[in-house]
Amino acid sequence: MPEKRRRRSGGRRPQKKRKKQNKLLFDIISGTVLIAAVCVFVFSLYQLVMMLVPYYTGGKEYDEIQDLAVEADADGTGFSVDFDALLEINPDTIAWIRFDEPSIINYPVVKSADNEEYLTKTFSENDNKLGAIFMDMRNSSDFSDKNTIIYGHHLNVSPDMFSRLNLYKDESFCEEHPDFYIYTPDGSVRTYTVFAAGEVSAKSENYVVDFATDEEYEQFLSRCSADSNYQVDVELNAQSQIITLSTCTGNGHANRFVVRGVLTDID
Repeated sequence: MPEKRRRRSGGRRPQKKRKKQNKLLFDIISGTVLIAAVCVFVFSLYQLVMMLVPYYTGGKEYDEIQDLAVEADADGTGFSVDFDALLEINPDTIAWIRFDEPSIINYPVVKSADNEEYLTKTFSENDNKLGAIFMDMRNSSDFSDKNTIIYGHHLNVSPDMFSRLNLYKDESFCEEHPDFYIYTPDGSVRTYTVFAAGEVSAKSENYVVDFATDEEYEQFLSRCSADSNYQVDVELNAQSQIITLSTCTGNGHANRFVVRGVLTDID
């Protein structure tokens, strides 16, 4: 009898050993998975921070520019721009654009020798994905063209630049906020009334700045109105001067969202 008991107890030892080995293997695998998960989390967090930092620094930069160059009463009246201060920072300065709403569209406007520079460079000429609000290189800096084009980025994770321009998709928003303003270094304030807003092809026929005849220009204006999400009762003719505000849609590069305003007042 004692020998049999010893043999049985001796047979249990390999089983206990296997259990310990299995537990050790499980602990190793669990630890490895945990470490890998932590590494993935840390790397993802790092990527998120690196993605958001330019938006933060760029937004802060434009806030500082507004504080430096803009004066206005608490209710937004008495708005004025110190262009001397702006030109000291960037001699490419040609104007300031402002909306009552969306009030975040409140920026200096620059113009370069090409349409690429300010896609990735801020007003203060720092490399940043916010870029700047800039006029098409083909346009005259004094806003005397039939169609002046101004570009700004649409940013998926930030309201800055022209990201809130798409509020004009809705007719009710346009009815409540029909105008925007262009301030120029000569002291003029040009008021533009929105007459069209909608998504258009990025192809050149939507971005013409020179027109051979009045008839050609009037056809262009008709096409702009036809492409709009809604119709606005505002006079358009061969003598009209318009601004096209253009931004990407966030859905690739084939289309753009544009808001077009016609000059209705110069102060």
